[in-house]
Amino acid sequence: MPPRGRAVNDSLTPENLTTLAAALAEGRRATVYLREPNPSLGLPDGTSAKVVSIDGNTVTISPKGVNDELPYEAEELRITRNPATPPAPAKRIPAKKTASTAPVSKPVAASEPVAVSKTSPSSTSATASTSVTASTSSAAPKSVPATDVAAKPAGAGSASTGSAPRRPKKAPGGVSVTIHAGADNDWSVTVTQGAKRPTKAQPVSPEAVGRAVRELGDVTARDAVEAVISHAREEAARRVAELSRQLDEARTTLAALEQDV
Repeated sequence: MPPRGRAVNDSLTPENLTTLAAALAEGRRATVYLREPNPSLGLPDGTSAKVVSIDGNTVTISPKGVNDELPYEAEELRITRNPATPPAPAKRIPAKKTASTAPVSKPVAASEPVAVSKTSPSSTSATASTSVTASTSSAAPKSVPATDVAAKPAGAGSASTGSAPRRPKKAPGGVSVTIHAGADNDWSVTVTQGAKRPTKAQPVSPEAVGRAVRELGDVTARDAVEAVISHAREEAARRVAELSRQLDEARTTLAALEQDV
């Protein structure tokens, strides 16, 4: 059994991020594709997305068919629509059987019969000894040629028993907190986590927003929020003054009507 092929990691590389950032800087459209489907948004695997911005390893994209900007990690995206296919494993060539070079011993030819003559007992003993030796040699079995046992393909055992390494658990995506300011000084906040759909806008008070941006210490965010709150404060004061003027006029009119009665 051939070893199991490993999955090809076709996520965005640092070189891909550099190329995409250069395209954004030149005002060109940069496109990436989702590596995994997003059922909550109805996005299949391979959905194209326009790159909006790149911050380190986080890529903010606008997927096709979604009117929103979502942050993704580089390992969740790829540069091509179709996933890369792993290379086909090389064919294993079985090892050739090699014959052993051990020489095959030939059977010893039987000695020619020795003519026995009536001689002394010592001659008879010598002849008997020669006959025994010849018969023993002729009865010796042929040695079997030694052959090497074909070696099993390397890695066959480990491939059947070993298991592919478990994919590490994906780190949670980034979190985006968006603060909205309405025309009537009504404030709300939405939270977007990874590729999930943004949460429903929750109303917050202007004072809470002001405290939050002051705690952040970002001068630009603080000035922007305070400018909106200051404008709303001025509009509220102008409205109060207008209503007070109308109330005074109504009181004057009422007093005049009461005097005529």
